[in-house]
Amino acid sequence: MKPGKRSMSVGTLNADIRISDVIAHPLTQELPQPTVTSWGKYTEVSIVLVEVRTDAGITGVGEALARFSPKAYCELIEGSLKPRLVGGNATDIMTHWHSMRRSLSGRSGGILFEAIAGVDIALWDILGKVAGLPIYRLLGGVGRQEVPVYAASVNWGNDEFMDEELDRYIEKGFPRIKVKVANPVKEACKRVERLRKRAGDGIELCVDANWAYTLEEAVELGRALTDNNYFWFEEPLRPEDESGYEELHRRCATPLAAGESNYTLDQAMRLVANRTLSFLQPDVARSGGITETRRMAEFAAAHDVQYAPHIGMSGIVCETASVHLAAAMPNLRAMECETDSSPFKTAITGAAPGADRQKNGMLPVPTGPGLGIEVDWDAVKKLTVK
Repeated sequence: MKPGKRSMSVGTLNADIRISDVIAHPLTQELPQPTVTSWGKYTEVSIVLVEVRTDAGITGVGEALARFSPKAYCELIEGSLKPRLVGGNATDIMTHWHSMRRSLSGRSGGILFEAIAGVDIALWDILGKVAGLPIYRLLGGVGRQEVPVYAASVNWGNDEFMDEELDRYIEKGFPRIKVKVANPVKEACKRVERLRKRAGDGIELCVDANWAYTLEEAVELGRALTDNNYFWFEEPLRPEDESGYEELHRRCATPLAAGESNYTLDQAMRLVANRTLSFLQPDVARSGGITETRRMAEFAAAHDVQYAPHIGMSGIVCETASVHLAAAMPNLRAMECETDSSPFKTAITGAAPGADRQKNGMLPVPTGPGLGIEVDWDAVKKLTVK
């Protein structure tokens, strides 16, 4: 412990624990296997790990969904957010959230809210360590010791490639699998039918379009999804096209899923409140962290919309925070389980990624205090952008 720091053990309640430093770590890695969606082919991706230190020697870690230009996030976190945080009580999470929100004017979204997410997750990690409880217990919990997950994803490609990916996930024991679709829409319809026949009726399948379609194209693919018993149609349209989603809901029998592009609850309200969406999919590393994602999930629960945490090309910290939320929310459907073996999931903690720990589509919930993981900061240094 550094000179001048107070000694405090994990599990100390009602403690006046002050934030002493906030450090942002920009990490980049080459994907072991490219991810191919309607947006294109991703071969490299970034995240930002946020380290929040306290004068009690307790450190929390969070993750920001900073897929590109991670140094820009670090400058924002350390230049604009850190001055608002240092000296404050680390357990006053809501106070810090609103203070960070006011660091930039304008509507909610973008790099600011992904940066806030990283800090917020770290503060919840600290709170759990102070209380000696896992985060899902602090969130209330509903008695879950494990959460249902689905494999993500069968990437867009030729028939042979997609068949091989589907077979691999089935062999790993996943009873739920996501399939990426793209244009041309008629080809997507054929793939949807082909993969259903290959998987059989015992495997639950859903699709993710990553905004690939116009309304009429989405209606066409929606018919194929309904005919082949897919359980959701994810992000068929641009997230801003709320009226388009409402029209698609009227013309498509397959339930709609979206929300990974939302930063705050107000951006999810319309399509949840009118039940256009059957599944809300906020990403904790984008949607303002645990604090705001919880509000989104609870709002969805109040409107009988199911919660399905999104994780995409992220790291073990994002995945673990998502597990805690999934364990605590009453309206959980299933959590995304990225199956890539990236160093973001395999190298920076001693915990194995969810894809390696799940059994028959069920993933155990961490039981340690806070997030329940410990970061290997030497490993982080090796992935840090120079």
